[in-house]
Amino acid sequence: MALCPFCKPPSGPVKIARVQILLGCFLLFLIIYFLNAYKISGTFKSLEKEKLRIVKDVTGIKAAEPQTPLCGVTSINPPGEGTNSVEKGIHIGLLVLVVGTYAQFVHRFLTSAETYFLPDQIVTYYILTDNPRSLDPAIELGPERQIQVIPVAEVPGWDRLYHRRMALVADVIRNKVRSEVEYIFCADVDQVFVGPVGEEILGDLVATLHPELFGMPRSSFPYEATEESSAFVEENEGDYYYTSELCGGSVSEVYKLAQTCSLLILQDSANKVTARGLEESYLNRYLIDHRPTRVLSPEYSWWDSALAAHVPHQRLISIGRQCEAYDMQKREQHKC
Repeated sequence: MALCPFCKPPSGPVKIARVQILLGCFLLFLIIYFLNAYKISGTFKSLEKEKLRIVKDVTGIKAAEPQTPLCGVTSINPPGEGTNSVEKGIHIGLLVLVVGTYAQFVHRFLTSAETYFLPDQIVTYYILTDNPRSLDPAIELGPERQIQVIPVAEVPGWDRLYHRRMALVADVIRNKVRSEVEYIFCADVDQVFVGPVGEEILGDLVATLHPELFGMPRSSFPYEATEESSAFVEENEGDYYYTSELCGGSVSEVYKLAQTCSLLILQDSANKVTARGLEESYLNRYLIDHRPTRVLSPEYSWWDSALAAHVPHQRLISIGRQCEAYDMQKREQHKC
């Protein structure tokens, strides 16, 4: 008897069956191997697709930041586009402060506004002035456009004017404007409209990029650096620097802006602190804390200087800041 009967080499039909089983196992192994390889390959492809999707999503997020429509240069909603849906008959206010020597600019400002500022809408010009006779002779206005003169006490000197303007704006909106118009825009009177300004500017809170700082690095922005000031801006805050020449929006939002800035100015005044950019410093502090819903390019506040950004169109030019950019000879020439 054999010591290991099970180790006896098979023969005949048994041998053939065993070979078939081995071949079957080998084929099954190959099938499982290729199936796993295909599954792994599919997983890698899915991962690659997911990676591409994530990259595209991140790119989209970066492209969308900040998520604020920019009107004008590189505009998301450029002038003349996307305004067909804006209804006619919207009542809009344009508020300017005309005191002291600034009276010399009011006729030119209003005449140019009649040509270019929202010509298809209902417009009320709110003129805060210490000299109502500066509006003589009367300016011819188009249909559904009117001037309202609001007397204010004389405010001599720019240093005193900046302390009071935001408070005056807040008072006028609270006591009068909010019951009469839907949108209100505040502008410096020493400007002139030279191109169309239409419904593209309408938004809840609208700010205008400073032309000399547009496209400049954040480190060049003249944010308030004095920590004791209510307008102080940390180094990691702020992405744009806005001019105070033109801002606006819905009546409620502009009231909040003017009221908050006036309180910050009063607080600094009580502490004998003066922000470097005066009113503009407080405006930028507010717009960091309350992001504008619409940002206007430097087309809407421009003056010719070595630092001013190039713009394809000019819509509102600051005569006052233009004079500041001139040398003494040009100032005399242009009667600045």
